[in-house]
Amino acid sequence: MLEKPALADERIVACLQEEYGLPVDDLRFLPLGADLRTAVYRADAGILPPYFVKLRQGALYEASVAVPRHLADLGLKQVIPPLPTRSGKLWADLPPYVVVLYPFIEGRDGFAQPLADRQRMEWGAALKQLHTTPIPATITRDIPRETFSPQWRASLTQFLVHLNGETYLDSVARELAAFLRSRRDLLTMLVARAERLARALQTHPTEFVLCHADLHAWNILIDAHGALYIVDWDTLIFAPKERDLMFVGSGLGGRGHTLQEEASLFYQGYGSTPVDAAALAYYRYDRIIEDIASYCEQIFLSSEGDADRKQALLSAQFNFSPNGTIAIACRADTMLPTVEKNAFLAQI
Repeated sequence: MLEKPALADERIVACLQEEYGLPVDDLRFLPLGADLRTAVYRADAGILPPYFVKLRQGALYEASVAVPRHLADLGLKQVIPPLPTRSGKLWADLPPYVVVLYPFIEGRDGFAQPLADRQRMEWGAALKQLHTTPIPATITRDIPRETFSPQWRASLTQFLVHLNGETYLDSVARELAAFLRSRRDLLTMLVARAERLARALQTHPTEFVLCHADLHAWNILIDAHGALYIVDWDTLIFAPKERDLMFVGSGLGGRGHTLQEEASLFYQGYGSTPVDAAALAYYRYDRIIEDIASYCEQIFLSSEGDADRKQALLSAQFNFSPNGTIAIACRADTMLPTVEKNAFLAQI
Protein backbone atom coordinates (compact mmCIF):
# COMPACT_ATOMS: atom_id res chain seq x y z
CA MET A 1 0.00 0.00 0.00
CA LEU A 2 1.46 3.32 -1.10
CA GLU A 3 -1.02 5.60 0.68
CA LYS A 4 -1.53 5.62 4.42
CA PRO A 5 -4.79 3.98 5.53
CA ALA A 6 -7.51 5.86 7.41
CA LEU A 7 -6.45 4.48 10.78
CA ALA A 8 -5.26 6.78 13.54
CA ASP A 9 -1.65 6.24 14.59
CA GLU A 10 -2.80 6.45 18.20
CA ARG A 11 -4.82 3.24 17.79
CA ILE A 12 -1.80 1.39 16.45
CA VAL A 13 0.46 2.70 19.22
CA ALA A 14 -2.10 1.71 21.86
CA CYS A 15 -2.40 -1.78 20.37
CA LEU A 16 1.37 -2.28 20.39
CA GLN A 17 1.54 -1.16 24.01
CA GLU A 18 -1.34 -3.33 25.17
CA GLU A 19 -0.61 -6.48 23.16
CA TYR A 20 3.19 -6.45 22.95
CA GLY A 21 4.18 -4.24 25.89
CA LEU A 22 5.97 -2.00 23.41
CA PRO A 23 6.20 1.70 24.44
CA VAL A 24 6.28 3.26 20.96
CA ASP A 25 7.42 6.87 20.79
CA ASP A 26 7.61 7.15 16.98
CA LEU A 27 5.47 5.43 14.34
CA ARG A 28 6.10 6.01 10.63
CA PHE A 29 4.04 4.74 7.71
CA LEU A 30 6.15 3.10 4.97
CA PRO A 31 4.76 3.39 1.41
CA LEU A 32 5.68 -0.13 0.31
CA GLY A 33 4.04 -2.96 -1.60
CA ALA A 34 1.23 -3.44 -4.10
CA ASP A 35 -1.26 -5.12 -1.75
CA LEU A 36 -4.08 -2.70 -0.92
CA ARG A 37 -5.04 -4.80 2.11
CA THR A 38 -1.62 -4.43 3.74
CA ALA A 39 -0.05 -1.36 5.34
CA VAL A 40 3.37 -1.36 6.98
CA TYR A 41 5.05 0.92 9.52
CA ARG A 42 8.31 1.39 11.37
CA ALA A 43 7.93 1.65 15.14
CA ASP A 44 10.66 3.03 17.41
CA ALA A 45 10.60 2.59 21.16
CA GLY A 46 13.41 4.50 22.85
CA ILE A 47 16.66 2.58 23.10
CA LEU A 48 15.07 -0.66 21.85
CA PRO A 49 15.82 -1.84 18.31
CA PRO A 50 13.23 -0.68 15.74
CA TYR A 51 10.25 -2.84 14.81
CA PHE A 52 8.38 -3.54 11.58
CA VAL A 53 4.60 -3.37 11.99
CA LYS A 54 2.37 -5.08 9.43
CA LEU A 55 -1.35 -4.35 9.30
CA ARG A 56 -3.37 -6.82 7.26
CA GLN A 57 -7.02 -6.05 6.55
CA GLY A 58 -9.43 -8.94 7.06
CA ALA A 59 -9.06 -12.30 8.75
CA LEU A 60 -5.59 -13.60 9.49
CA TYR A 61 -4.22 -16.50 7.45
CA GLU A 62 -2.61 -18.16 10.47
CA ALA A 63 -0.09 -20.19 8.48
CA SER A 64 1.38 -16.93 7.16
CA VAL A 65 2.83 -16.29 10.61
CA ALA A 66 3.09 -19.82 12.00
CA VAL A 67 5.14 -21.25 9.12
CA PRO A 68 7.90 -18.59 9.10
CA ARG A 69 8.02 -18.73 12.91
CA HIS A 70 8.48 -22.52 12.75
CA LEU A 71 11.11 -22.30 10.00
CA ALA A 72 13.06 -19.68 11.95
CA ASP A 73 12.89 -21.86 15.07
CA LEU A 74 14.40 -24.69 13.01
CA GLY A 75 17.32 -22.42 12.08
CA LEU A 76 16.39 -21.11 8.63
CA LYS A 77 18.17 -17.77 8.85
CA GLN A 78 16.60 -16.36 5.68
CA VAL A 79 13.28 -15.93 7.52
CA ILE A 80 12.32 -12.95 9.69
CA PRO A 81 10.07 -14.50 12.36
CA PRO A 82 7.02 -12.69 13.73
CA LEU A 83 7.26 -11.73 17.39
CA PRO A 84 4.77 -13.03 19.95
CA THR A 85 2.33 -10.90 21.90
CA ARG A 86 2.41 -10.95 25.70
CA SER A 87 -0.13 -13.78 25.57
CA GLY A 88 2.03 -15.80 23.15
CA LYS A 89 0.01 -15.24 19.97
CA LEU A 90 1.76 -14.30 16.72
CA TRP A 91 -0.70 -11.51 15.93
CA ALA A 92 -2.99 -8.98 17.56
CA ASP A 93 -6.45 -7.80 16.55
CA LEU A 94 -7.04 -4.15 15.65
CA PRO A 95 -10.32 -4.16 13.67
CA PRO A 96 -10.56 -4.04 10.71
CA TYR A 97 -6.89 -5.07 10.73
CA VAL A 98 -4.72 -7.79 12.16
CA VAL A 99 -1.34 -6.61 13.49
CA VAL A 100 1.87 -8.62 13.13
CA LEU A 101 5.14 -7.40 14.64
CA TYR A 102 8.64 -8.19 13.35
CA PRO A 103 12.19 -7.03 14.00
CA PHE A 104 12.95 -4.17 11.62
CA ILE A 105 15.59 -5.12 9.05
CA GLU A 106 17.05 -2.16 7.18
CA GLY A 107 17.56 -3.24 3.59
CA ARG A 108 16.57 -3.14 -0.07
CA ASP A 109 14.63 -5.54 -2.27
CA GLY A 110 16.09 -7.57 -5.13
CA PHE A 111 15.12 -5.00 -7.74
CA ALA A 112 16.53 -2.02 -5.85
CA GLN A 113 19.67 -3.95 -4.88
CA PRO A 114 21.48 -6.05 -7.53
CA LEU A 115 21.95 -9.57 -6.18
CA ALA A 116 25.40 -11.12 -5.86
CA ASP A 117 26.17 -14.65 -7.09
CA ARG A 118 26.18 -16.05 -3.56
CA GLN A 119 22.81 -14.46 -2.83
CA ARG A 120 21.24 -16.17 -5.84
CA MET A 121 22.60 -19.48 -4.60
CA GLU A 122 21.40 -18.75 -1.07
CA TRP A 123 17.92 -17.98 -2.44
CA GLY A 124 17.88 -21.39 -4.12
CA ALA A 125 19.13 -23.21 -1.02
CA ALA A 126 16.55 -21.51 1.22
CA LEU A 127 13.71 -22.40 -1.13
CA LYS A 128 14.86 -26.01 -1.24
CA GLN A 129 14.65 -26.08 2.56
CA LEU A 130 11.09 -24.78 2.43
CA HIS A 131 10.13 -27.41 -0.14
CA THR A 132 11.67 -30.30 1.79
CA THR A 133 11.30 -29.46 5.49
CA PRO A 134 8.54 -31.45 7.24
CA ILE A 135 6.16 -29.08 9.02
CA PRO A 136 3.54 -30.33 11.51
CA ALA A 137 -0.01 -30.59 10.20
CA THR A 138 -1.18 -28.47 13.12
CA ILE A 139 0.64 -25.56 11.49
CA THR A 140 -0.27 -26.26 7.86
CA ARG A 141 -3.88 -27.38 8.27
CA ASP A 142 -5.40 -24.19 6.84
CA ILE A 143 -3.06 -23.98 3.84
CA PRO A 144 -4.96 -24.54 0.56
CA ARG A 145 -4.02 -27.06 -2.12
CA GLU A 146 -3.56 -26.20 -5.78
CA THR A 147 -6.61 -26.82 -7.99
CA PHE A 148 -5.48 -24.89 -11.11
CA SER A 149 -8.56 -22.74 -10.62
CA PRO A 150 -10.00 -20.73 -13.54
CA GLN A 151 -10.79 -17.80 -11.22
CA TRP A 152 -8.36 -15.27 -12.67
CA ARG A 153 -8.77 -16.44 -16.26
CA ALA A 154 -12.53 -15.92 -15.92
CA SER A 155 -12.03 -12.55 -14.25
CA LEU A 156 -9.73 -11.21 -16.95
CA THR A 157 -12.01 -12.54 -19.68
CA GLN A 158 -14.95 -10.65 -18.16
CA PHE A 159 -12.98 -7.42 -18.01
CA LEU A 160 -12.00 -7.82 -21.67
CA VAL A 161 -15.62 -8.45 -22.67
CA HIS A 162 -16.79 -5.24 -21.00
CA LEU A 163 -14.05 -2.94 -22.28
CA ASN A 164 -15.99 -1.61 -25.27
CA GLY A 165 -19.28 -1.05 -23.47
CA GLU A 166 -17.95 0.77 -20.42
CA THR A 167 -17.37 4.49 -19.93
CA TYR A 168 -14.50 5.25 -17.59
CA LEU A 169 -14.58 8.55 -15.75
CA ASP A 170 -10.99 8.93 -14.56
CA SER A 171 -7.79 9.15 -16.59
CA VAL A 172 -6.11 6.08 -15.08
CA ALA A 173 -9.08 3.84 -15.91
CA ARG A 174 -9.36 5.29 -19.43
CA GLU A 175 -5.67 4.72 -20.09
CA LEU A 176 -5.77 1.12 -18.88
CA ALA A 177 -8.92 0.42 -20.92
CA ALA A 178 -7.34 1.78 -24.10
CA PHE A 179 -4.15 -0.15 -23.42
CA LEU A 180 -5.97 -3.46 -22.89
CA ARG A 181 -8.21 -2.96 -25.93
CA SER A 182 -5.10 -2.75 -28.09
CA ARG A 183 -3.88 -6.05 -26.63
CA ARG A 184 -7.15 -7.92 -26.35
CA ASP A 185 -6.19 -10.61 -28.88
CA LEU A 186 -2.90 -11.32 -27.12
CA LEU A 187 -4.61 -11.61 -23.74
CA THR A 188 -7.30 -13.87 -25.15
CA MET A 189 -4.58 -16.17 -26.52
CA LEU A 190 -2.81 -16.07 -23.17
CA VAL A 191 -5.96 -17.12 -21.31
CA ALA A 192 -6.62 -19.94 -23.79
CA ARG A 193 -3.06 -21.25 -23.46
CA ALA A 194 -3.24 -21.20 -19.66
CA GLU A 195 -6.59 -22.99 -19.78
CA ARG A 196 -5.18 -25.80 -21.93
CA LEU A 197 -2.23 -26.23 -19.60
CA ALA A 198 -4.49 -26.20 -16.53
CA ARG A 199 -6.64 -29.01 -17.94
CA ALA A 200 -3.55 -31.08 -18.69
CA LEU A 201 -2.13 -30.55 -15.20
CA GLN A 202 -5.43 -31.43 -13.50
CA THR A 203 -5.25 -34.90 -15.05
CA HIS A 204 -1.52 -35.33 -14.47
CA PRO A 205 -0.74 -36.37 -10.86
CA THR A 206 2.35 -34.74 -9.41
CA GLU A 207 3.96 -34.26 -6.01
CA PHE A 208 2.87 -31.23 -4.01
CA VAL A 209 5.22 -29.32 -1.71
CA LEU A 210 4.72 -26.30 0.51
CA CYS A 211 5.26 -23.23 -1.70
CA HIS A 212 5.78 -19.58 -0.81
CA ALA A 213 3.93 -18.75 -4.07
CA ASP A 214 5.01 -15.11 -4.33
CA LEU A 215 8.78 -15.39 -4.40
CA HIS A 216 9.75 -12.62 -6.82
CA ALA A 217 12.65 -10.31 -6.08
CA TRP A 218 10.44 -7.66 -4.44
CA ASN A 219 9.99 -10.24 -1.67
CA ILE A 220 13.73 -10.73 -1.29
CA LEU A 221 15.29 -8.34 1.23
CA ILE A 222 19.05 -7.70 1.34
CA ASP A 223 20.41 -5.96 4.43
CA ALA A 224 23.47 -3.71 4.71
CA HIS A 225 25.69 -6.71 5.44
CA GLY A 226 24.48 -8.71 2.45
CA ALA A 227 22.23 -11.07 4.41
CA LEU A 228 19.24 -12.33 2.42
CA TYR A 229 15.70 -12.66 3.76
CA ILE A 230 12.50 -14.04 2.25
CA VAL A 231 9.49 -11.91 3.22
CA ASP A 232 5.70 -11.83 2.76
CA TRP A 233 4.33 -15.29 3.55
CA ASP A 234 0.66 -14.48 2.91
CA THR A 235 0.17 -16.76 -0.12
CA LEU A 236 1.37 -20.18 1.07
CA ILE A 237 -0.05 -23.12 -0.87
CA PHE A 238 0.59 -26.83 -1.38
CA ALA A 239 1.40 -27.12 -5.07
CA PRO A 240 3.93 -28.53 -7.53
CA LYS A 241 7.37 -27.07 -6.85
CA GLU A 242 7.12 -25.22 -10.16
CA ARG A 243 4.74 -22.83 -8.38
CA ASP A 244 7.87 -21.28 -6.86
CA LEU A 245 10.43 -22.24 -9.51
CA MET A 246 8.51 -20.29 -12.15
CA PHE A 247 9.92 -17.02 -10.77
CA VAL A 248 13.48 -18.08 -11.67
CA GLY A 249 14.35 -16.62 -15.08
CA SER A 250 10.86 -15.13 -15.49
CA GLY A 251 11.80 -11.46 -15.51
CA LEU A 252 10.75 -11.12 -11.86
CA GLY A 253 14.03 -12.26 -10.33
CA GLY A 254 15.58 -8.87 -9.76
CA ARG A 255 18.78 -7.24 -10.99
CA GLY A 256 22.40 -8.24 -11.35
CA HIS A 257 22.32 -11.16 -13.81
CA THR A 258 21.01 -12.31 -17.16
CA LEU A 259 18.07 -14.71 -17.03
CA GLN A 260 20.41 -17.59 -17.84
CA GLU A 261 22.90 -16.62 -15.12
CA GLU A 262 20.04 -16.16 -12.67
CA ALA A 263 18.78 -19.70 -13.28
CA SER A 264 22.26 -21.25 -13.19
CA LEU A 265 23.13 -19.67 -9.84
CA PHE A 266 19.74 -20.41 -8.31
CA TYR A 267 19.93 -24.12 -9.14
CA GLN A 268 23.46 -24.33 -7.77
CA GLY A 269 21.80 -23.56 -4.45
CA TYR A 270 18.53 -25.42 -4.96
CA GLY A 271 20.17 -28.52 -6.41
CA SER A 272 19.49 -30.53 -9.53
CA THR A 273 15.80 -31.31 -9.98
CA PRO A 274 13.51 -32.33 -12.85
CA VAL A 275 11.27 -29.44 -13.90
CA ASP A 276 7.82 -30.04 -15.39
CA ALA A 277 7.73 -27.83 -18.49
CA ALA A 278 3.92 -27.73 -18.58
CA ALA A 279 3.65 -26.69 -14.92
CA LEU A 280 6.35 -24.04 -15.31
CA ALA A 281 4.63 -22.55 -18.37
CA TYR A 282 1.21 -22.67 -16.72
CA TYR A 283 2.35 -20.85 -13.59
CA ARG A 284 4.09 -18.11 -15.55
CA TYR A 285 1.01 -17.46 -17.69
CA ASP A 286 -1.34 -17.75 -14.73
CA ARG A 287 0.66 -15.25 -12.69
CA ILE A 288 0.54 -12.72 -15.52
CA ILE A 289 -3.21 -13.22 -15.89
CA GLU A 290 -3.78 -12.89 -12.13
CA ASP A 291 -1.72 -9.71 -11.95
CA ILE A 292 -3.51 -8.04 -14.86
CA ALA A 293 -6.95 -9.08 -13.58
CA SER A 294 -6.04 -7.73 -10.14
CA TYR A 295 -4.96 -4.42 -11.65
CA CYS A 296 -8.28 -4.29 -13.52
CA GLU A 297 -10.17 -4.80 -10.25
CA GLN A 298 -8.13 -2.12 -8.54
CA ILE A 299 -8.50 0.46 -11.32
CA PHE A 300 -11.93 -0.26 -12.82
CA LEU A 301 -13.84 -1.17 -9.66
CA SER A 302 -12.47 1.40 -7.22
CA SER A 303 -11.41 5.03 -7.18
CA GLU A 304 -9.46 4.80 -3.92
CA GLY A 305 -5.70 5.14 -3.55
CA ASP A 306 -4.56 7.46 -6.34
CA ALA A 307 -0.85 6.60 -6.03
CA ASP A 308 -1.61 2.87 -5.81
CA ARG A 309 -3.82 3.01 -8.91
CA LYS A 310 -1.18 4.86 -10.95
CA GLN A 311 1.42 2.29 -9.92
CA ALA A 312 -0.99 -0.52 -10.86
CA LEU A 313 -1.30 0.96 -14.37
CA LEU A 314 2.48 1.04 -14.80
CA SER A 315 2.78 -2.50 -13.47
CA ALA A 316 0.15 -3.77 -15.91
CA GLN A 317 1.93 -2.14 -18.85
CA PHE A 318 5.31 -3.54 -17.74
CA ASN A 319 4.18 -7.07 -18.61
CA PHE A 320 3.92 -6.20 -22.31
CA SER A 321 7.39 -4.78 -22.92
CA PRO A 322 9.56 -6.57 -25.55
CA ASN A 323 11.53 -8.30 -22.79
CA GLY A 324 8.70 -8.32 -20.26
CA THR A 325 7.05 -11.21 -18.48
CA ILE A 326 4.73 -12.19 -21.36
CA ALA A 327 7.54 -12.39 -23.92
CA ILE A 328 9.77 -14.32 -21.50
CA ALA A 329 6.99 -16.78 -20.62
CA CYS A 330 6.19 -17.36 -24.27
CA ARG A 331 9.80 -17.87 -25.37
CA ALA A 332 10.40 -20.29 -22.49
CA ASP A 333 7.23 -22.33 -23.21
CA THR A 334 8.95 -25.34 -24.78
CA MET A 335 5.62 -27.11 -25.40
CA LEU A 336 4.09 -24.25 -27.41
CA PRO A 337 4.06 -24.97 -31.17
CA THR A 338 6.23 -22.61 -33.21
CA VAL A 339 3.28 -21.18 -35.15
CA GLU A 340 1.48 -20.24 -31.93
CA LYS A 341 4.66 -18.89 -30.38
CA ASN A 342 5.28 -16.63 -33.36
CA ALA A 343 1.67 -15.42 -33.20
CA PHE A 344 2.14 -14.55 -29.53
CA LEU A 345 5.41 -12.71 -30.03
CA ALA A 346 4.14 -10.79 -33.06
CA GLN A 347 1.63 -9.00 -30.83
CA ILE A 348 4.06 -7.89 -28.14
